[in-house]
Amino acid sequence: MQPRIRVGVIDDHPLYRDGVVFALESESDIEVIGQGQSAQDALQIAQEHSPDVLLLDMNMPGGGINAVSKIAQSCPTTKTLMLTVVDDEDEVRSALRKGAKGYLLKGTGSSELVNAVRSIYRGQNYVSPSFAAQLIMSRGVGDSISPDPVRRFPELSDREEQILMLIFQGFSNRLIGDELGLTEKTVKGYVTSVMDKLQVRNRVEAAILASERISGKR
Repeated sequence: MQPRIRVGVIDDHPLYRDGVVFALESESDIEVIGQGQSAQDALQIAQEHSPDVLLLDMNMPGGGINAVSKIAQSCPTTKTLMLTVVDDEDEVRSALRKGAKGYLLKGTGSSELVNAVRSIYRGQNYVSPSFAAQLIMSRGVGDSISPDPVRRFPELSDREEQILMLIFQGFSNRLIGDELGLTEKTVKGYVTSVMDKLQVRNRVEAAILASERISGKR
């Protein structure tokens, strides 16, 4: 029998927190091992119970990003998933860079919540699909993603930059392979190389970096 995913839920709105807890505990592979309403509660639960996944309200007392940073430093085995009502790009970038593994809008349904928890538990990152599309396309509808005469990614080969642009557009490894006529294994190798050279940890961070360079923010 597979061990259950141990989850903590931190939110200062009791009705919403109760709903999240109910949705999670309705799943046979998830158990809620702690609840709280502040950054202090989050850190205490992380340190005392070492949950696999800790759901954090972005705007709870003490600050969700502040809690993420402290938990990442003191409890590295606990993965954090941010919950928020605001799809703010700067907040997403800040939370991911502080160590959050996912970002979920509070208006999403229970099935997406459960999928996000499972994905993060498996070592993947998760951003709400609707917001991920907005995030990586925030450069503007009319902007081009063609190779720039002044290269935005001098550390990458032409092929690696081509693959980064497809990651930027939300393509999976399989779809990238279909687009470029490469095997999925070959694409995976390129993606790993891209992340290493850009010094990012995952596809979301790679897409964010691409967005920033294309828009001229970095």
